[in-house]
Amino acid sequence: MAADEGAEIAAQRIGSGNPVIGKEKAEAGRCQECHGADGNSSDAKIPNHAGQYAAYLVKQLSDFQSGARRHEIMTIMAEDLSAADMADIGAYFASREIMQGDGAGGNALGRNLFDNGDQGRDIPACDSCHGTRGKGGIAGNVIYPVIGGQRKIYLRSQLVGWKLGDRKNSQGGVMNKIAESLSDDEIEALADYISGL
Repeated sequence: MAADEGAEIAAQRIGSGNPVIGKEKAEAGRCQECHGADGNSSDAKIPNHAGQYAAYLVKQLSDFQSGARRHEIMTIMAEDLSAADMADIGAYFASREIMQGDGAGGNALGRNLFDNGDQGRDIPACDSCHGTRGKGGIAGNVIYPVIGGQRKIYLRSQLVGWKLGDRKNSQGGVMNKIAESLSDDEIEALADYISGL
């Protein structure tokens, strides 16, 4: 966990699952083969989960089970998981040190959109939901995932998926609405900037 993160936020991040049991389940379920033992994947197309909110990971696994989110491999990986399995695996990845970028994302366009959005196009600043440096947060019953330090190719693919409507599982479809307003260059700039945070 982040050294500067308070106990209450750390508890929110981990949720109700058991990270020790979750580590065993993540190993047995082969989660770590793709997402890394420390939650940082070695494949640019596979997302990091290090320090991700457990409740967000649980929602994604539930969405893969229900078909609300589609992915050929993850649908199979999630199909037999119980609610307790998901909570424990989520807690394990949440307990890892929060993903960090390499600081290389100095993209000015990406930074401006991340910090300021574009009010003329009803695009909110990314940090208004995803928090300072994209490290996520919880507001009421909505979990805003950690995106700062996420894999660039993965970030780009998700923004494109929301733009095209291939992915539709954000709260109230907010990410579809935002991504529809972004140009290809803006998507590239955001993926570059956010991955470096």
